Amino acid sequence: MPQDPIRRSQRLNQITHAPHEQLDKAVKANAPFETLASYTRFLSAQYLFQLELKALYTDPQLVELIADLPQRCRAEQAKADLIDLETAIPAPVAGAVDKPSQAEALGWLFVSEGSKLGAAFLIKRAIALNLSETFGARHLGEPKGGRAEGWKRFIRILDELPFSEEQEREIDQGAVAAFERFNVLLEHAYATAPEAEPV
Repeated sequence: MPQDPIRRSQRLNQITHAPHEQLDKAVKANAPFETLASYTRFLSAQYLFQLELKALYTDPQLVELIADLPQRCRAEQAKADLIDLETAIPAPVAGAVDKPSQAEALGWLFVSEGSKLGAAFLIKRAIALNLSETFGARHLGEPKGGRAEGWKRFIRILDELPFSEEQEREIDQGAVAAFERFNVLLEHAYATAPEAEPV
């Protein structure tokens, strides 16, 4: 029997395996859940990443494809978390994604949306630091309607889009670039960690 063709989302998982592993190692090396000070640096990177993607989450053409896209963005939650922890809002870092093609943008969103699944484990670690979905760790909270359901809906839409070969390359590039960018922001956050100060 002929094998079913590999789905786009499966291919994206495969091609991002290496940068994903690299990012996981970088996160673990910085031990964001050992101390509150380390967590605030991790949170700064999360905020910067979500802020950079805000334009994609609110892009009218992308919203046409994924109706609840604006509600999926976590930039405001991450900002509220920083305010909860009286941490300075970090300034943008040069090199943010800028006017990507639609397919490339979807690659970035694939990574951002997929990270919500991993956040289910991170929120448990955050609780040990006396943080919660309503204080300091809002951006790791369970999305409305549930993590798994939100991800399945996103993937269903992503897998069914009719793409040209060029668009397939672009979505792959976007997904890999998203992991690489978060790595850059993580390094930046831990290298320049501001002391906690009132906002």
